[in-house]
Amino acid sequence: MGQKIKNTGIVRRLDELGRITLPIELRRNLDLSEKDPVEIYVSEDMIILKKFEPVDTFTGSRENLIEYKGKLVSMESIKDLAKIAGLIE
Repeated sequence: MGQKIKNTGIVRRLDELGRITLPIELRRNLDLSEKDPVEIYVSEDMIILKKFEPVDTFTGSRENLIEYKGKLVSMESIKDLAKIAGLIE
């Protein structure tokens, strides 16, 4: 994350189930669409929402991902694991 926090001036109330609605301009700016997964972080007294981006289970890489048994793994990790297992040099 490492970016400065910017006040949007937008205030929303929680509904009875603890939900808020993100204004359309924020959704557009963050390229969020209906049903997109959003990660939730907590930092001291702040709640931070971030569009979820899938990453390699082992390295955190976002490149060349494939799914295996419900987990995402990069081709690089697969090659490393094959080396460790002695399947390739």
